[in-house]
Amino acid sequence: MSFRLALSGLNAASTDLTVTANNIANSATSGFKSSRTEFAELFSSTADSLSAQATGNGVRVASVAQQFKQGNIETTSNSLDLALSGSGFFTLSSGGALSYTRSGAFRPEANGFVVNGEGQRLQVYPPLDTGGFNTGALSDLQLVTAESAPQATTAVDMLLNLPSDATVPSNATFDPADPTSYSRASALTVYDSLGAAHTTQTYFVKTAVRGQWDVHASIDGTPVGPAQQLTFNDSGSLVTPANGTVTLPPYTPATGAAALAMTINFTGSTQFGSTFGVNSVSQNGYTSGRLIGIDIDKTGVVQARFTNGRANALGQVALANFSAPASLQKLGDTQWAESYGSGQAVQGQAGIAGLGSIQSSSLEASNVDITSQLVNMITAQRNFQANAQMIQTSDQITQTIINMR
Repeated sequence: MSFRLALSGLNAASTDLTVTANNIANSATSGFKSSRTEFAELFSSTADSLSAQATGNGVRVASVAQQFKQGNIETTSNSLDLALSGSGFFTLSSGGALSYTRSGAFRPEANGFVVNGEGQRLQVYPPLDTGGFNTGALSDLQLVTAESAPQATTAVDMLLNLPSDATVPSNATFDPADPTSYSRASALTVYDSLGAAHTTQTYFVKTAVRGQWDVHASIDGTPVGPAQQLTFNDSGSLVTPANGTVTLPPYTPATGAAALAMTINFTGSTQFGSTFGVNSVSQNGYTSGRLIGIDIDKTGVVQARFTNGRANALGQVALANFSAPASLQKLGDTQWAESYGSGQAVQGQAGIAGLGSIQSSSLEASNVDITSQLVNMITAQRNFQANAQMIQTSDQITQTIINMR
């Protein structure tokens, strides 16, 4: 009996050493979760085992339990490296088969799909045309390779101050080439439907009517429509046009683009003091752009940045959680699969419903504590040696009995 008891101890200690060795071997593996050997006492199933005098029947390995303690977050230079701070798993797909991981080392492949080292694709919630994301569906994250399309300018916002003490220009006939025919001027860049840039000039001419100004516009030096009027009251506030907006006639550029049809909004402009100033000016057009980078925020929203200043959402990283993650099926390569014991995957977004936040340009390191593993190794070694000594002692006792005369 003592041989079998000691043998069970040897087997248990050997398993403990194997688990400890695996932990130490993966101490530098991104997203690795250490395991712990858990033991259980064995008793005979006979009636004698119900007695208070039962001596037991050895030991067995009850479980090799994974420890999902948070690992340290380490920064990297790759924006597609992702680390989870808190609960949850990244979702991966291989031909439709889902698996889950804490290792966020991702990279783009030849077709732009974001994959891990085994070629499995990172899953995201696809963007909606109306904004937001479709959290009811999963899709492969694919980086765009085409240029960002341009957008023609349709609206200009200009906030300025015209000097209240301005005089009527000496030349009563407006001529953009003659500075004596206008009081002040301003310029900004606008874009046509093909993304080509054009310069829009606005000229302000003080009239003989109190508080009244004529606004002339030209694009690339070509006059656009007749003069339009701005009128200010005694307090210097804009009163005409009533909505603060002037509409320019369509201008057809020589680039072959569609006609430019723009409005200029002067709302908030004033006629104060003696200083002309453009406080702010903006327009809603932009040229085409090339991809220059990928940004991923803490909620997992993936955006492609372009040289034209635009940022397009490509998706939101899909996370998953389980009611009993320690019961997940181990697949290797720091991946797990759903099992009966773990419960079904609960899909969600970072920072919501108990799921952790995402850090871009970071990786979660292994949660193995080398010091504690070395202590475990020494303990398991002592257990193994003690059980081996027990077998040797039992052998000596047996030999003594055999040699009795």
